[in-house]
Order: sequence, then C-alpha cells, then structure tokens
Amino acid sequence: MALDINSKIYIAGHNGLVGSAIWNNLKTRGYNNLIGRSHKELDLTDQVAVKKFFDEERPDAVVLAAAFVGGIMANSLYRADFIMQNMMMQCNVIGNAYSHGVKKLLFLGSTCIYPKNASQPMKEDALLTSPLEYTNEEYAIAKIAGLKMCESYNLQYGTNYIAVMPTNLYGPNDNFHLENSHVMPAMMRKVYLAKLIHDDNWNAIRTDMNKRPVEGVTGNNSDDEILNVLEKYGISNNKVLLWGTGTPLREFLWSEDMADASVHVLLNVDFKDIIGIEKYSSVFYGKGTTGAVDRNNSEGRGGAIPQLGEIRNCHINVGTGKELTIRELSELVVKAVGFEGIIEFDASKPDGTPRKLIDVEKLHSLGWVHKVEIEDGVQKLFNWYKESLEK
Repeated sequence: MALDINSKIYIAGHNGLVGSAIWNNLKTRGYNNLIGRSHKELDLTDQVAVKKFFDEERPDAVVLAAAFVGGIMANSLYRADFIMQNMMMQCNVIGNAYSHGVKKLLFLGSTCIYPKNASQPMKEDALLTSPLEYTNEEYAIAKIAGLKMCESYNLQYGTNYIAVMPTNLYGPNDNFHLENSHVMPAMMRKVYLAKLIHDDNWNAIRTDMNKRPVEGVTGNNSDDEILNVLEKYGISNNKVLLWGTGTPLREFLWSEDMADASVHVLLNVDFKDIIGIEKYSSVFYGKGTTGAVDRNNSEGRGGAIPQLGEIRNCHINVGTGKELTIRELSELVVKAVGFEGIIEFDASKPDGTPRKLIDVEKLHSLGWVHKVEIEDGVQKLFNWYKESLEK
C-alpha cells in the first residue's frame, strides 16, 4: 500500500530520539506533508484530545514513536507509569488510526519484549516463550501489547500496521539527563563531567549543569552542591562508578540508521510481505473470491482459518546483529571523551538482562542493512553532545 510524496504523515514523538530522525529522513526523501505535536500540544494519554486531533488532521499514515522511556533506575522507580502511560498512548493512537481510516501505521517497540533468557541471537519467534527481565517488565508488556494490537487489527480488519522492534538506540537528540537516561548517554555524560572536575573546568561544568540540571541542581548552585549531587550518580574527580559488573552484552544502533530502517519499512513493506502473499490472500480474500473481506466482519479471519496455522510474531527486529560488553562500551566512551581517569563497576547494582542480541535476518530479507558501526557512532554522539552544550 504505497504512500505518495504528498501523503500526510503524522509522527507521534517527532521531538524524540527516533521520531526526530524519522522526520528528517522523510524530509530528505521529499516527504514534506508531515505533522508533529509536542507533548504540551497533544497529550497522547488523553483519549478525547487524540480523537479531536485525528478528526481535524486525518493523516494518511502514522508513525508511533512516542513512548514513556528510561533506564534501569527509572523502570524500577516508575513501574506503574511505564505500563499505564505507554498502554494509554498506544490504545489511543492505534484505535484512532483505525477509526479514521489511516492507510499505514508504523509502531516502534523495543527488544526488551523478549524473555530474559531467550536464545541468542533473539529471533522474532522468541516472543512470549519464557519470563521477561523483571527490571523492565512493565515497559516490555506495554510494547508487547502494542505489537499485538497491530497484528490483531491486521488479522481482524485487514489493516496495514507494521511493528518494528529496535535494539538499544543512541544518537542526536539523545537523553542525557542522569535521572532517566539510557546506558550510553548516561555513561558518556558521567565520564565527561568527571574529566571536567579533574581539569577544574568550572565554566564547562556550570554550562553542562545549566543545560541539563540534576535533581534541580544547576550551574548556579555552589561548587559543593554540584559535587554532592554528581557524587550520588557515581561522578567524582577523575573517577566514574558505573552500575553492574560490566559483563552484560549489548547491541547498539545509531538512531539515524533506525530512522532509515523505519522509513524503509513504512514506504516499502506491507503486512503481506511479512506473513507471505499466499497466507495474506487466503486471510483477506478467501478462496474463490475476488474482493477483500468486509473490514467490519471478522468472522473466520486470521488464525481462525485452520489450514493457515497460527499467524503471530509479525513484528520486525531492527538492529546491527553485533554486540559488545558494557565494559567495552565504557572503553569506547573513555576514548571519545579523552578521559584518563578510573572507571569502576559496582557489582552490588543490577546488571539487567545478561545479553540482548537480536537476529536481523528478517530485516535484511526485506532490503535494509545498518551503516554506522559502534566505534564511529560513539564518537559521533560525543561530538553531538558537546555541540548541544553550545546552543
């Protein structure tokens, strides 16, 4: 179901890490009829407001990149928020996309949907085969619900909603706030600040704290107040203390690569390409008929057709298929920042999932492969971070 160059595309979360990259990617391809709303302009957890937005704008396509996100600490502290906020956003956007006849929807999830001890690399079929990682269980359940919504709407109503599950992302517009950032930006800022403390570069420290305050402490606070709050996050003179053992393996994807993969899927991949044209025709046209089944009649659809078997796990993993340990990542960050101090790991703190490598065979078969390798990406991210402090 092709989108033409004039199609109106709503990008939910267009100011975020991935949403902003998808917006820019579409722009470079000549898609200029894009719609975005900040959280202040449109609260996606507000059912009435979301319906009003769809009533007024009538988008042809939707990219659902908005989410309530954070690292291990945030996931542990705000468990109710992580499941409720994400579920409400997804239900409101996907439900209104259907009721307003949206042609194509792209839902962005996360590879935390997979079981903690899933076989590596994790194929799409690993979903729901064993328990989730406890520290991000609520977020994972919300994202599983989102991809199942897409899959179920497709099977019941013949929609064209595709779910992509990106690995750990990093890149321009990343979140460097220490209270709720992910592992790489948090690590990078900690190492940078530890270096600045050692260099006695208080102008740079105050600039950094003014740009991204920590627990309300800004560059206008006293030296001691700044040092005390940074100490809480493992940042001191030429020394950084990181959570865990440093042994977990992680895969990282440059956010602009993720955007390119997302746009590739949005423009070139349909539900029939994922489940196979033969199954798709049987589900949506029926044997011996020429027209599509009535969208409002769900009788005998999808998995209810015995000869087709069960249609599930229609989502697409998006990543590099490569991994490194958290300790190896810290070494890349140290090199990028030019840090000559000490990195220590606090083994009393949780590691999270021991390994999270995904299988990207399905993605490659659909015509997309990543471009930015982690060694170059870490340096690119630090360059962006320093530039962001000057704005």
